Amino acid sequence: MLFNSVDFAIFLPIVFTIFWLFQKKGVGVQNLILLTASYIFYGRWDWRFLSLIILSSIVDFYLAKKIHASDHQPDRKRLLWCSVLVNLGMLGFFKYYNFFLDNFVDAFKFFGSEINPDRLAVIIPVGISFYTFQTLSYTIDVYRGKLTPTNNFISFAAFVSFFPQLVAGPIERATNLLPQFDSIKKFNYNKAVDGCRQILWGFFKKMVIADNCAEYVNIIFAQSNELSGLILVIGAALFAFQIYCDFSGYSDIAIGLAKLFGFDLKQNFAFPYFSRNVGEFWRRWHMSLSTWFRDYLYIPLGGSKNKAIRNLFIVFIVSGFWHGANWTFIMWGALNALLILPSFVLKKNRKFLNTVAEGKLLPSIPELGMMILTFLLITVTWVFFRAENLQHAIQYFSHIVQWDMHAIIFIPPTINVFEYGMTFLFISIMLIIEWFKRTELHGLVLTNGKLYNWVFYLFIATAIFIYAGDSSDFIYFQF
Repeated sequence: MLFNSVDFAIFLPIVFTIFWLFQKKGVGVQNLILLTASYIFYGRWDWRFLSLIILSSIVDFYLAKKIHASDHQPDRKRLLWCSVLVNLGMLGFFKYYNFFLDNFVDAFKFFGSEINPDRLAVIIPVGISFYTFQTLSYTIDVYRGKLTPTNNFISFAAFVSFFPQLVAGPIERATNLLPQFDSIKKFNYNKAVDGCRQILWGFFKKMVIADNCAEYVNIIFAQSNELSGLILVIGAALFAFQIYCDFSGYSDIAIGLAKLFGFDLKQNFAFPYFSRNVGEFWRRWHMSLSTWFRDYLYIPLGGSKNKAIRNLFIVFIVSGFWHGANWTFIMWGALNALLILPSFVLKKNRKFLNTVAEGKLLPSIPELGMMILTFLLITVTWVFFRAENLQHAIQYFSHIVQWDMHAIIFIPPTINVFEYGMTFLFISIMLIIEWFKRTELHGLVLTNGKLYNWVFYLFIATAIFIYAGDSSDFIYFQF
């Protein structure tokens, strides 16, 4: 079920009403309502794949209890590896089986042999990368002694399948979210209102900006061998805003929805395009995944104390592979590692821990230059993320380099000039709003007078209504 669908517009009020009507029945009933709603939400896409979520929940619930109860370290380690193999095994089969099979065949062709193994028509379950990492971190934290396992399966299953963030994050840690399922929720008007604001802002970014950008990005990338270099540069920049508004928009909606039910999810995006170097960008982009890889891969490998550069590249390449079974994602991860490497080697990757131009209206000229340079570098990597394959990405860059001065136009053929211009206007509005709210948790934290607030809400709601008919899936559903 999509957030931007009629089904969800019917589903949410029903679940919200039932959840709060049964508030006095206790936390067990509330959790059961959320669990049932989450399974319906996911099952609306394909009921068959609910079995994977249920299996993952059962396995990790019982393995975590056994790990905690055991004093024998070898047994505890074996139980942990059982959890890792079950979770990553399911993820690997559904997401990467055909990728490895195809590369295996290509390797034989390279050495002059040819094999024809059967290729499976595997469907990638929506959100499998997200809920797999979420439940896996639970058993790891129990193994490390950071968390006492719960004895309530319903609350644990609700934690794993919590519908606001089930299919595209944020990837929540059990240490933050699971204890929230142990206390009865009482309706908080201020939290709910703030949640509604954040939901509205998320829909604006997704349906008004991301989906409009997608229309032009699809045209430009599909016709990249026929268009001028300037249009290809614009296409890459539009994709940078498309993926940001699409994914951060989803996160805003998810976090806002959780607030409606009394839950607090972690911030997933902290205005990353205002970053002053690539290191700061990665502290602000998809924060739940970045910190997951930091805590469960980078630090166990040795962190910055042992073979730091190797660990850095492993994390970014694995992060790229996590996004999809395509060499373009692996290249995207490797490029990000290369971009962060200079500041990493010079130990300046954590130079910018504060908010840019903190306490000031505008950034300084050097800060503005650093933000623009960082955005351009990140945009280069996004071309690999968006390209169909490595050949397409290389061809895209080659046409940018082969600049045709006679073909410098800003508008690709067959595109509506007015709607094209409106997309840039909405991007500008979004950037202005987020600049002024860059120290807040989301862009629609408004503190001005009520009339100003309602005028702005009306403007956003109207824009969403106008563009609602052309809405599409969220990009990260495929991951």
